[in-house]
Amino acid sequence: MAAFLNNGAYRRSRRRSPPMSEINVTPFVDVMLVLLVIFMVTAPLLTVGVEIDLPKTKASVIEGNDEPLPVSIDAGGNIFIQDTEVPLDNLVPRLNAITENNPEARIFVRGDQAINYGRVMDVMGRINSAGYRKVALVTRRAPENKQKKKPGGTAQR
Repeated sequence: MAAFLNNGAYRRSRRRSPPMSEINVTPFVDVMLVLLVIFMVTAPLLTVGVEIDLPKTKASVIEGNDEPLPVSIDAGGNIFIQDTEVPLDNLVPRLNAITENNPEARIFVRGDQAINYGRVMDVMGRINSAGYRKVALVTRRAPENKQKKKPGGTAQR
């Protein structure tokens, strides 16, 4: 930017340039990608709960839109709602508080295969008597057997 003076000489003006109004999105994208990777790595770790050796079965997978509330019974017979240990007498009040007295809440009961079947039925009975209608037992899928037996008793591949 030049200005014409009376004596004919050009002189540069010392005005400052206007502030830059463009946003540089490259650092923003970099930060978002780093956060995405962090969440992708940590998300599976958040779902780890009480370690239970589930029995195996060939039952089909239960479909649903909402997130089920896991109630777990470990090998020692201790009861857990998600990751928090709960005495059997406090199970129903805690479930009511978590589900906000919603009888349509899905509850998955996970019982270790080493515990007494009566303990699992006691927990399910209390949940059911509290009015919860969507209670299911969780198992592991049994591995598919690759060999099929013929009626004659020989294996077919």
